[in-house]
Amino acid sequence: MERQRGHYLGTEIDGKWHKRYRQDGLFARGLGDCWIEDDVLRFRRYLTRSPLSIPLRRVHTVDLGTWHAGRWVGSGRAIKLIWKHNGNQLSSGFVLTRTAPEAARRVGELRELISSFR
Repeated sequence: MERQRGHYLGTEIDGKWHKRYRQDGLFARGLGDCWIEDDVLRFRRYLTRSPLSIPLRRVHTVDLGTWHAGRWVGSGRAIKLIWKHNGNQLSSGFVLTRTAPEAARRVGELRELISSFR
Protein backbone atom coordinates (compact mmCIF):
# COMPACT_ATOMS: atom_id res chain seq x y z
CA MET A 1 0.00 0.00 0.00
CA GLU A 2 1.44 3.33 -1.04
CA ARG A 3 1.38 6.35 1.23
CA GLN A 4 -1.94 8.14 1.06
CA ARG A 5 -3.89 10.82 2.89
CA GLY A 6 -6.62 9.83 5.30
CA HIS A 7 -8.45 10.46 8.54
CA TYR A 8 -7.96 8.52 11.78
CA LEU A 9 -11.31 8.28 13.61
CA GLY A 10 -10.11 6.79 16.89
CA THR A 11 -9.91 3.41 18.59
CA GLU A 12 -12.79 1.79 20.47
CA ILE A 13 -12.52 -0.82 23.22
CA ASP A 14 -14.76 -3.91 22.85
CA GLY A 15 -16.79 -2.27 20.05
CA LYS A 16 -18.26 0.42 22.31
CA TRP A 17 -18.17 3.84 20.66
CA HIS A 18 -18.22 5.63 24.01
CA LYS A 19 -15.25 3.66 25.37
CA ARG A 20 -12.14 4.86 23.53
CA TYR A 21 -8.62 3.54 23.98
CA ARG A 22 -6.40 6.29 25.43
CA GLN A 23 -2.91 4.76 25.48
CA ASP A 24 -0.07 4.44 22.96
CA GLY A 25 -1.05 7.61 21.09
CA LEU A 26 -4.32 6.07 19.86
CA PHE A 27 -6.65 8.59 21.53
CA ALA A 28 -6.20 11.72 19.39
CA ARG A 29 -8.07 11.74 16.09
CA GLY A 30 -7.05 13.61 12.98
CA LEU A 31 -5.91 13.90 9.39
CA GLY A 32 -2.64 12.45 8.22
CA ASP A 33 -0.81 9.98 6.02
CA CYS A 34 -1.31 6.20 6.04
CA TRP A 35 0.99 3.46 4.70
CA ILE A 36 2.06 -0.13 5.33
CA GLU A 37 5.69 -0.74 6.21
CA ASP A 38 7.26 -3.97 7.49
CA ASP A 39 3.82 -5.63 7.95
CA VAL A 40 2.65 -2.75 10.16
CA LEU A 41 -0.07 -0.24 9.26
CA ARG A 42 1.25 3.19 10.12
CA PHE A 43 -0.72 6.44 10.34
CA ARG A 44 1.06 9.71 11.08
CA ARG A 45 -1.28 12.51 12.05
CA TYR A 46 -0.27 15.94 10.85
CA LEU A 47 1.72 17.96 13.40
CA THR A 48 2.93 14.81 15.19
CA ARG A 49 6.37 13.23 15.10
CA SER A 50 5.70 9.51 15.37
CA PRO A 51 3.04 7.47 13.58
CA LEU A 52 0.42 5.18 15.10
CA SER A 53 1.42 1.58 14.51
CA ILE A 54 -0.91 -1.41 14.19
CA PRO A 55 0.87 -4.73 13.56
CA LEU A 56 -1.13 -6.54 10.89
CA ARG A 57 -0.40 -9.88 12.60
CA ARG A 58 -2.69 -8.78 15.47
CA VAL A 59 -5.59 -7.81 13.17
CA HIS A 60 -8.21 -10.55 12.90
CA THR A 61 -11.05 -8.70 11.10
CA VAL A 62 -11.39 -5.82 8.65
CA ASP A 63 -14.88 -4.27 8.32
CA LEU A 64 -16.61 -1.32 6.69
CA GLY A 65 -19.01 1.06 8.42
CA THR A 66 -20.71 4.41 8.08
CA TRP A 67 -19.54 5.58 11.52
CA HIS A 68 -16.83 4.80 14.04
CA ALA A 69 -16.01 5.94 17.60
CA GLY A 70 -18.94 8.34 17.63
CA ARG A 71 -18.09 9.89 14.27
CA TRP A 72 -20.28 9.64 11.17
CA VAL A 73 -18.33 9.30 7.93
CA GLY A 74 -20.82 10.60 5.37
CA SER A 75 -20.68 9.36 1.78
CA GLY A 76 -17.43 7.46 2.32
CA ARG A 77 -16.87 4.44 4.50
CA ALA A 78 -14.87 3.86 7.66
CA ILE A 79 -12.39 1.02 7.39
CA LYS A 80 -12.29 -0.70 10.77
CA LEU A 81 -9.40 -2.88 11.89
CA ILE A 82 -10.37 -5.16 14.78
CA TRP A 83 -7.26 -6.30 16.64
CA LYS A 84 -5.90 -7.42 20.00
CA HIS A 85 -3.56 -5.27 22.09
CA ASN A 86 -2.61 -5.59 25.77
CA GLY A 87 -5.48 -8.00 26.42
CA ASN A 88 -8.11 -5.70 24.88
CA GLN A 89 -10.10 -6.12 21.69
CA LEU A 90 -9.67 -2.82 19.87
CA SER A 91 -11.34 -1.41 16.78
CA SER A 92 -9.41 1.34 14.99
CA GLY A 93 -11.22 3.33 12.29
CA PHE A 94 -9.82 5.09 9.25
CA VAL A 95 -11.27 6.93 6.26
CA LEU A 96 -8.87 6.36 3.38
CA THR A 97 -11.18 6.79 0.36
CA ARG A 98 -13.96 9.12 -0.77
CA THR A 99 -16.47 6.52 -2.03
CA ALA A 100 -17.91 3.25 -0.76
CA PRO A 101 -16.70 1.16 -3.77
CA GLU A 102 -13.13 2.39 -3.28
CA ALA A 103 -13.34 1.56 0.43
CA ALA A 104 -14.64 -1.95 -0.37
CA ARG A 105 -11.70 -2.49 -2.74
CA ARG A 106 -9.25 -1.30 -0.08
CA VAL A 107 -10.83 -3.64 2.51
CA GLY A 108 -10.36 -6.54 0.08
CA GLU A 109 -6.68 -5.65 -0.29
CA LEU A 110 -6.21 -5.46 3.48
CA ARG A 111 -8.02 -8.79 4.06
CA GLU A 112 -5.81 -10.47 1.48
CA LEU A 113 -2.67 -9.05 3.07
CA ILE A 114 -3.77 -10.06 6.58
CA SER A 115 -4.69 -13.60 5.47
CA SER A 116 -1.08 -14.07 4.30
CA PHE A 117 -0.01 -13.95 7.99
CA ARG A 118 -2.14 -16.94 8.96
